[in-house]
Amino acid sequence: MNLNTIPERLMSTTVLVIGTGGTGGAGLRASIELAQQGVQVLAVGKRRKHDAHTSLAAGGINAALGTVDPEDSWQQHAADTLRESYFLADPSIVETVARNAAQGIEDLERWGMPFAREEDGRISQRFFGAHKYRRTAYAGDYTGLEIQRTLMRRAAELNVPIIDTVYITRLLVADGTIFGAYGFDIVDGTPVQIHADAVILAAGGHTRIWRHTSSRRDENTGDSFRLAALAGARIRDAELVQFHPSGLLEPDDAAGTLVSEAARGEGGILTNVLGERFMERYDPERMELSTRDRVALAAFTEVAEGRGTEKGGVYLDVSHLPRETIMEKLPRVYRTLIDLQMLDITTQKIEIAPTAHYSMGGVRVAPEDHGTGVNGLYAIGEASSGLHGANRLGGNSLIELLVYGRITGEHVSHYVRSHTKIVRDPAVVGIARGEMQSLLSDRGTESARRLQRELRNLMTEHAGVVRTEQGLEQGLEKLTALEERAQLVTAHPDIAGFDDLAHAYDLLGSLLAARATLECALERRETRGAHNRADFPTADPALKGNFVWSTDEGVTFESLPPAPDSFRTLAEADADDSVAGKLVE
Repeated sequence: MNLNTIPERLMSTTVLVIGTGGTGGAGLRASIELAQQGVQVLAVGKRRKHDAHTSLAAGGINAALGTVDPEDSWQQHAADTLRESYFLADPSIVETVARNAAQGIEDLERWGMPFAREEDGRISQRFFGAHKYRRTAYAGDYTGLEIQRTLMRRAAELNVPIIDTVYITRLLVADGTIFGAYGFDIVDGTPVQIHADAVILAAGGHTRIWRHTSSRRDENTGDSFRLAALAGARIRDAELVQFHPSGLLEPDDAAGTLVSEAARGEGGILTNVLGERFMERYDPERMELSTRDRVALAAFTEVAEGRGTEKGGVYLDVSHLPRETIMEKLPRVYRTLIDLQMLDITTQKIEIAPTAHYSMGGVRVAPEDHGTGVNGLYAIGEASSGLHGANRLGGNSLIELLVYGRITGEHVSHYVRSHTKIVRDPAVVGIARGEMQSLLSDRGTESARRLQRELRNLMTEHAGVVRTEQGLEQGLEKLTALEERAQLVTAHPDIAGFDDLAHAYDLLGSLLAARATLECALERRETRGAHNRADFPTADPALKGNFVWSTDEGVTFESLPPAPDSFRTLAEADADDSVAGKLVE
């Protein structure tokens, strides 16, 4: 198909927000802030606007409100975050999120968020794994969905335009400064050129490049990595991926679907095929409320040592809880298992296994505004990095969306008001246009879908829960072969739309994200948090910093500044650097 026969749509806005579902929570919060500041904003995405990844977040959102545990504080929240990042989080970003978390909750309350409440009207808060106090606010186990609905209502009140059928394929940069983006309409294939003074990237992470993932089909395929890297930004902590302990194993088309951490938070227990409560071996104090990386590795170890199920999983059991508790606190888990497996969790165990859940790495951003180093380009939410380090606390991702969505929106408002000169380079637009035309030519015979499956198998085998130098090197060899074959991919649009072209771009994003991940994982020769190297079973103090990847320089290492005494001493006092029971050979 020749795109030259389709008129190119030219659009213009002051700020462009790019998200995966119309736009997700981060992009919506930034769009709301810009609209409230009186700045023209356009949000675009490749998924329907009510179907954003944010809506899948089940368990809760963190803020040290002290409504249940009055002794909680933002300093303790920051300390818990820093400690569970294995001290790889940017202290300034950690402080910003913890200090501003309460305001994020207040914003949601003001816009009608239906939080669960105590009898006296205070917002209820519950424990999540590895938190010192109860600071996780929630709405049943539909917290993310309710946040998405709340933000969508507020955006509608402000008349924020959202186009949820535009796939952005390239950011447009001239003289180191953003001037817009290029893409196409997934429905009719119309090429789209959008002029913008600034771009906020909120297009998620890269967990879809593993076989078992809590991400749904065609999301979190590494779009943010590719868009930012090709624009001149850098990727930080690509190797640090959180494998959530509880992904479903069946049915096949839903493998990896998440069972909320709330199931463990409300008292669920984990057992192996022998009926043993195996967390006693790995974290006898915190048990099922241990950190996600430890629980995931514990489950992986049980399976690897022959104590798993025939399908390669373990069991999560909530059947001992009162039925009323399950229906009130875990309605989504109950409904999901009925729908997918006809399994009643009030009487039956759930078979689960670790699943790629969250990209703790992402675009390298500055703590004050989440700028990327490319003038006019910002990244927020899972597309960014710096808060989570080597392990993310449950509930921290949702509050990050609100805090930095607001802060970045404020900064971008100031940036565009002071920005006086825009340079647009037709040659840059021509590169983006030519790339799309090339993918629609009949020059190749490779299928993007087939290569995506091969890439997911590669990453699962060579860069999963446990990694080795030999395995990573083998993964890179296979990746190079896939990259060569990807040059022969041809998209074939049909009467249903241009999904095949979207799959081709998904593949390009996934390949770049996989290379960044494998190369950084190879350099991180230690075991720290979610990154488990069987050939380097202890943490290396010299690697207490971040690996940063770019298309020009490959992998470089950056040391981290020390955290402020206000929460560093709290984090170090509670630190547990033991690796006993963690390793799998």
